[in-house]
Amino acid sequence: MIDSKGRKFLDPAINKTADLLITFNLTANQVSWLAFIFGFLAAVLVYFNVLLLGVIFLWFSGFLDSVDGAIARKNDNASAWGTVLDITFDRIVEVVMVIALALNYPAANFAMILLLGSIILSMTVFLTVGSVSKRKGIKSFYYQAGFAERTEGFIFLTLMILFPSQLLIITLLFAAAITFTAGQRLMEAKRILNKI
Repeated sequence: MIDSKGRKFLDPAINKTADLLITFNLTANQVSWLAFIFGFLAAVLVYFNVLLLGVIFLWFSGFLDSVDGAIARKNDNASAWGTVLDITFDRIVEVVMVIALALNYPAANFAMILLLGSIILSMTVFLTVGSVSKRKGIKSFYYQAGFAERTEGFIFLTLMILFPSQLLIITLLFAAAITFTAGQRLMEAKRILNKI
């Protein structure tokens, strides 16, 4: 929801950063790798209880994840491989962050399993609709907006990291938000695909 509605406010910073990185001859895929490395390191930091730095790395990873697409569009070289890399790295970062939290707080592991299940469900719907839909957006596939997108995920992950005493309820709310989004996307898919 925030990604779809608020992107226009971040676009100037994203585009300026993309322009800067282009001057250093960085490609979109290289920036995707940087985003992945920062996201992975965020999970490592959280595991070792360096929480604030972990959160900073997580959000920087998310910012670079937007910059890579801007670089691809500016260079007019968006690719299917770049899309695969981007989406795969996003999921790995989410999973390793959940694993880091689960290892530190085993009492919340059942909620973590529900969270991972909801992510799998939502991404299955998201990717399937994207592959069968003839619609296209600024990305190289049809991007279904929804209630819980990447920014909402980062907000929930930040809350999970910084407020471990409330981890169980935050994780369950996160899983519920993602499951609701999966339902939204299924209903939208039915409307879109019945017209084809």
